[in-house]
Amino acid sequence: MASRLALLSAIVVANIIGGWIIQQLRLESRDQPVTEADLRILQRADVLLKDPASWNHYDDRLCDDDEATGKRSLFCALKKADTEELGSYEHRNIALQEVRFAIEDATRDRQDALRHFRLPHRLMDFNNHPETRFEDIHNVLRAAATRVAARLNAARARDPADSR
Repeated sequence: MASRLALLSAIVVANIIGGWIIQQLRLESRDQPVTEADLRILQRADVLLKDPASWNHYDDRLCDDDEATGKRSLFCALKKADTEELGSYEHRNIALQEVRFAIEDATRDRQDALRHFRLPHRLMDFNNHPETRFEDIHNVLRAAATRVAARLNAARARDPADSR
């Protein structure tokens, strides 16, 4: 009986871990289906960060102070845009993931990229990096928006009736 219980416990744990691994792999997939809302989130974040005076270069992932001052970090601009568009914040939605991928691509050649950008908070880490400039913030937002728009266009071409 004890060996059956141990086996059952091992199977349950393996299923939980396996499910988590599959979910992580799916989240890090660069070809997830996109929606018009994803594109609007990226465009809105770009507008929220309209000029260098509106950018907070020192993100702490707490956005109330950013909102109070009108100076938003990349993360807080995306969080606000996400909440405005979807009604609530979704940390791993496609729009934010696309910005994370754009950050990885933009920092691939930096000497410290492997050390610095493998941390769990890519948006904050990129925003706060001493080499990151305001133009870099806009570049990753626009790169993400370009990718999302291209995938939306490809989906429309495959299925013109798809109104996503």
